[in-house]
Amino acid sequence: MASNRSDHPVEPLDRLPFSHAGKARRYATERYPGAVGLNWYDCDPTLRFLMRRHLGDGFGWAEPRLRELGALIGGPIAERAEETDRNPPRLEKYDRWGHDISRVVPPPSFEAARRDLVAASFTRPEFVAEARKNGADPAPLALAWGYLLNQADIGMTCALGTGGEMVVALTEMFAPDDVKARVRELFAAGTMCGEAAQLLTERAGGSDLGALESTACRDGDAWRLDGFKWFASNAGGSAFVVLAKPEGAVDGVRGVAPFLVLKERRDGTRNGVWIRRLKDKLGTRSVASAEIEFTGAEAFLLAPQGTAGDGRGMARMMELTNGARLAIATMGLGCARRALVESLCYTRAREAFGAPLAEQPLMRRKLAELIVETEAVQALVFDGHLRRPALRIGAALIKLRAARLGVTAASDAVEIHGGNGYIEQWPVARILRDAQVNPIWEGGDNILCLDVRRAVERHDAHEPFLDRLTEAARHAPTGDDGTADLVHERIGHLRQAIEKWRGLDRTVAEARLYPLAQFMADVYAAALLLEQAGWERADTGNHRKALVARLYARTHLADAGPLRAIDAPAEELDRFKDLADGALIDDRR
Repeated sequence: MASNRSDHPVEPLDRLPFSHAGKARRYATERYPGAVGLNWYDCDPTLRFLMRRHLGDGFGWAEPRLRELGALIGGPIAERAEETDRNPPRLEKYDRWGHDISRVVPPPSFEAARRDLVAASFTRPEFVAEARKNGADPAPLALAWGYLLNQADIGMTCALGTGGEMVVALTEMFAPDDVKARVRELFAAGTMCGEAAQLLTERAGGSDLGALESTACRDGDAWRLDGFKWFASNAGGSAFVVLAKPEGAVDGVRGVAPFLVLKERRDGTRNGVWIRRLKDKLGTRSVASAEIEFTGAEAFLLAPQGTAGDGRGMARMMELTNGARLAIATMGLGCARRALVESLCYTRAREAFGAPLAEQPLMRRKLAELIVETEAVQALVFDGHLRRPALRIGAALIKLRAARLGVTAASDAVEIHGGNGYIEQWPVARILRDAQVNPIWEGGDNILCLDVRRAVERHDAHEPFLDRLTEAARHAPTGDDGTADLVHERIGHLRQAIEKWRGLDRTVAEARLYPLAQFMADVYAAALLLEQAGWERADTGNHRKALVARLYARTHLADAGPLRAIDAPAEELDRFKDLADGALIDDRR
């Protein structure tokens, strides 16, 4: 970054005839603090609003803990994330005698962050018990913890939480008692402790899991597993859910079954789990992703005894996949939120053409768009997590929208920062690199669309989904701006679209899945923003969320008309201060 006159000796540049204090002010270092150093709970009015709403009487007990977490993540955790990105985990393949030890060695910055985060985790059993004792629902608290951490480092979230919920749940259902005891020890600090991973992808196919080659053979009450996983995140973990085909199963998706593989065998010796190499990735460098080979690894079937290869292995996995997809959606939201905050911080400080960037009309339009889109996805993610069992179709739609917004918002933030945004010393370049993985993890857009089809055709999942939209829109604040009427009308149109889609030729119907899913996500987000507007009006009398809902519906649901809405009211400019102040509180200047 350019030198700051107040902190550094005078440079030759400062003596040029066209140099003066006004220009030097533009590149004064202290004027660009960015998001790091803020309390990320205190600076986020919508998060505080949602916590008050969802925690009820337990909010008073929870808020000091949320504030402590906001200071931790917005300070030391965010700072360490930058260091870990520059100095990621490494693989120590062999010891000095040439033995293959396949050990992942994290840098000190990662270890320090992990230690603090596990100690402050809202999934720790003792924290969960204390929250319940004080009338606070642990679910929204755990969601807030992940939402804040994902603004600092989605790679750390992956390292701490990849597959943890799945490992624990499936082990408790199906593993032998001694194995259950071992897994309980590993996860004594909660599911977000960094011990788990899920290993699905192979060279023969990524999303096409039926093409995998890993094979399991029965060995008493355990199995021996051999195979090669092409992309395994959190390779330094100790407990893996691994997909393989039992010997004799059909060679296709119906032959796939989930197995638990621990780093150590029952007898305490090293299991047959070997790391070939760590992946040299575009982003999320803080989580060690690797190619892992299994050679006669001791494994345990995560399904009822006698059902290996019964054709339901993938179905059992899919029952827990929605939770993983919502976790990825929260990562996308975290990237978008961080991109927004960095953009607001930068444009308030950076000056061009005689005024701060944040006062320029075109920049205000872009910032307003970022605010509205981020709060729409925030509404989706919170609703999806807190209503997960009821909405079979929700996770795919939310991940579809949130993962993509993380990428586009980070790209916008790079552009907003100009050339500085393209430089790794500024924070938004890493956010863009990290965000790009979210549309890939747990299924790309096409896979998510196919899951929407499966949910509609097999489970009529669109019915409870449409009911949820109608319920949310009914909570809209009273008024005559027409947004609630528009959303109700589009809910009806969406029902018609789904029924029409179900009658299409199979090939055409598959091609139309993407626009259908986008339509569903658009109406879902608009209905939730209306619901939040109703809550806000009832609680505080404020109208800001109604403005957000109106701007979102105008962009995503309204008929633009022959003039493409060029003549529409410029509320994003007229009320930009309301939008920005409700998105970020920053009293540092």
